[in-house]
Amino acid sequence: MVPHAAQKEGQSFDKLRTGGGGAMKLDAPAAANPIDRMRVIGQPVDRVEGPLKTTGQARYAYEAQETAPGAAYGHILGAAIAKGRIVTLDVATARAMPGVLAILTSANAGPIGPRMSLVAPVLGGPEIAHYGQPVAVVVAETLEQAIAATYAIKPEYAVEPGAFDLAAAAPDAPRHEKPGGAAPATLGDFASAFATAPITVDATYSTPDHSHAMIEPQATAALWDGDALTVWTSNQMVAWSVGSLAGALDMPREKLRVIVPWVGGGFGAKLFVHADAVLAALAARAIGRAVKLCYTRAQTFSASTHRPATIQRIRLGATHDGVLTALAHESWCGNLPGGFAEAAMAPTKLIYAAPHRLFAHYLAQLDLPEGHAMRAPGEASGMMALEVAMDELAERLDIDPIELRIRNDTQVDPEHPEKRFSQRELIACLRTGAEHFGWAQRSPLPHARREGRHWLGMGVAAAFRGNLHGKSGARVRIDGDGGVTVFTDMTDIGTGSATIIAQTAAEMMGLEMDQVRVQLGDSRFPAAAGSGGQFGANSATAGVYAACVLLRGAAARQLGFNADAAEFVGGMVRSGNREVPLVQAAGLDVTDAIEFGDVVRKHVQATFGAHFVEVAVDGDTGEVRVRRMLAVCAAGRILNPKTARGQIIGSMTMGLGSALMEEIVVDTRHGVFLNHDLAGYEVPVHADIPEQEVIFLDAPDPYSSPMQAKGVGELGLCGVGAAIANAVYNACGVRLRDYPISADKLVELL
Repeated sequence: MVPHAAQKEGQSFDKLRTGGGGAMKLDAPAAANPIDRMRVIGQPVDRVEGPLKTTGQARYAYEAQETAPGAAYGHILGAAIAKGRIVTLDVATARAMPGVLAILTSANAGPIGPRMSLVAPVLGGPEIAHYGQPVAVVVAETLEQAIAATYAIKPEYAVEPGAFDLAAAAPDAPRHEKPGGAAPATLGDFASAFATAPITVDATYSTPDHSHAMIEPQATAALWDGDALTVWTSNQMVAWSVGSLAGALDMPREKLRVIVPWVGGGFGAKLFVHADAVLAALAARAIGRAVKLCYTRAQTFSASTHRPATIQRIRLGATHDGVLTALAHESWCGNLPGGFAEAAMAPTKLIYAAPHRLFAHYLAQLDLPEGHAMRAPGEASGMMALEVAMDELAERLDIDPIELRIRNDTQVDPEHPEKRFSQRELIACLRTGAEHFGWAQRSPLPHARREGRHWLGMGVAAAFRGNLHGKSGARVRIDGDGGVTVFTDMTDIGTGSATIIAQTAAEMMGLEMDQVRVQLGDSRFPAAAGSGGQFGANSATAGVYAACVLLRGAAARQLGFNADAAEFVGGMVRSGNREVPLVQAAGLDVTDAIEFGDVVRKHVQATFGAHFVEVAVDGDTGEVRVRRMLAVCAAGRILNPKTARGQIIGSMTMGLGSALMEEIVVDTRHGVFLNHDLAGYEVPVHADIPEQEVIFLDAPDPYSSPMQAKGVGELGLCGVGAAIANAVYNACGVRLRDYPISADKLVELL
């Protein structure tokens, strides 16, 4: 099947459904369909929940008073050691304090099953896995009473030696078997090719531990009704959380309802069920009434997850004309036993061609709070190293950094050349950005442009993030007023999911935005892909598309039309000279889903971009100020340029934080995160970035979904840190390979 731009709107486009039933399956490129009209899709529509959030009417998980009345409050006590065991845990004084209803510990909470993807036990005791691991939860009538009683608990610990320093553990770290996927770890003869390459780079880079630092902490309200449980929680993945929480509580999935209201940010910290949800449920069962539990800010660092630190060695070998002949990327990170591995070399495998290749990933056992996915896991850290190494190679070759990247572009998977990219516009992104940003004015020599006491410089980096998919479903109903309501468990974590889902239904059913209602985040609704991995927007809207295809057919037949010929425009269903209001099909209610078949597996799918940055470096203090930033992105059809731009702007800002200021400081003696609040863990603010600009290339990808869209929320982060590092070097001639690039590091070398 190939796209037909001229195909009439009313002609059949439901060729993806096999056998006349079952989920729609994408196993061929998308054909023309009503989305191509782009009457509503592709328009900069305002966020549908904007008025709720700006007026304070949006309700979050901890604000479940309306649905969980009379809730008691839980508060967690975290372990005060990083490695060892609890000898005694005296709760008698705390239990006798005013308002205290219950105190749960590993001794009385009952068995707690494993949770999906996380390895640290929900409750520590007697063994302690890491500092801040929950060891008790106090439940009281008020939050103040719960906090006061928590301070009255008297634990006695036996401390054991632990491993807290990645640099010290790295030399002995064992090799991780799957570094960034199933692709081969070696190809060709890297050692010989690198040894004989005319021009080489061999450099080591490091990135520190990072915190998600979202505004809303993990929070849950839980209420039992007999043996059935309802939780209101802040989570990115409803279907995952149902399975994970049911496993932890050893209860049937069908007895568990998970409701995710508006989410105040996640960035990966809320992909999985954390202790807040499990302990709130256990506490509610223990006292026979609703319980609300919210992490403190410090607990979002120690009892949640974080992006683990990396040490990365990159070796590049090239001919004199800048063609890569040898490429190696080795990475070290650490985690709890059995934990997640940050695959920093993942983007290197796909972004540049080179015949001789080597990849290795080493995972050390560290006794720190658990590391896991944070926005663009793998790519974010890996691109911070790779794209600096490419600039170092460009300098040694005396080739413009953009030209070097263009010369090593590839339209096929370098390790599986039989697989082509479904769409790859990296060169167009680089060239478009260079022209728009004024790259020609950049001095090829560092330390050449001065303005007062500031040195000025420009930097560039490629952006790469894989295009992932997930099966997604939706239910769509024609209401009594002629509008439609969409039901799906998809979450909106501040990304605009509700808006683009409404746009999809409006486009498909020929309605205006104010005629579409969207209900999200309830496990009683059809399961969607969820918000993670940049796959949510494309997958969830494709699921709504599938349901709308089914609804269009049912409505057309009920109203007496040939379903293949009917058009849906302006609230009417029409064909030939006859038209009938859609409202006459009120009550029709269908559920469907989309699955992603062979077309996804037969092509490499990714999003591409280019980041451009101009900085000023204070020659006296080493302070770096970003003056302007530009991101050029090729990420399929852009469903809503306003919400997509917001995602790119946010991720560019996060990239600036990673480059210049963000760092969890680890006390390597005691395994403690020292800066565990938003005063000590610095993130960028508006004043840090005077000018940000985003350009989206027109690049619909029929191999991605019927929407021909892709995600953008993580693409905007990948490469930003390297672009800033390269701009700093161009400004002042100092090359720092250890992030963050802070003033204290720079000033010593200026």
